Amino acid sequence: MLDLVNIFVKGVFIENMIFAYFLGMCSYLAVSKTVKTGVGLGLAVIFVLGVTVPVNYLLENYILKEGALTWLSEDFATMDLSFLGFIMFIAVIAAIVQLVEMVVEKFSPALYGALGIFLPLIAVNCSILGGALFMQERQYANIAEATSFAMGSGVGWFLAIVAIAAIREKIRYSNVPAPLKGLGITFIITGLMGIAFMSFMGIEI
Repeated sequence: MLDLVNIFVKGVFIENMIFAYFLGMCSYLAVSKTVKTGVGLGLAVIFVLGVTVPVNYLLENYILKEGALTWLSEDFATMDLSFLGFIMFIAVIAAIVQLVEMVVEKFSPALYGALGIFLPLIAVNCSILGGALFMQERQYANIAEATSFAMGSGVGWFLAIVAIAAIREKIRYSNVPAPLKGLGITFIITGLMGIAFMSFMGIEI
């Protein structure tokens, strides 16, 4: 249980997708103009990561890896389908994102309109595919660890986009120099937040 908590906390703070790896920056910058849209997209990212990483873990370990198909027959012990990894991971992500898009459109048309093109673009969000590839690289021992990593990464991305959205709402009333208004000051704030999150790297977990 402690291992799962450690993986989750590392995903939120130490290995934050935005501040440690700068993955998903396009959506992070474009949809963080208001807290409402930031929360909506952040929750969608948590859901997509929380579903796709465990599903891709199962695909990786029971279908794609060399010898993964031995549960079907010993004849498949030498079969290696890992070259299909990218295609399969992206297909799973696209399917889950399509499901999220339909649910948001059905139950919250206003949020669907506010998120615009960036909701379907979760399918090509670097942090979503990055989650699957990090899971593959780190070779988690079981699906619980993979799920803990996925949820931690999703919560970390959620915190990042909600924090920057709240700050951007406040600085509208600040006297920001004209050349820095908009993305300029947002980049500066993101850099400062990244430096702040680097302080978590000293935590031994």
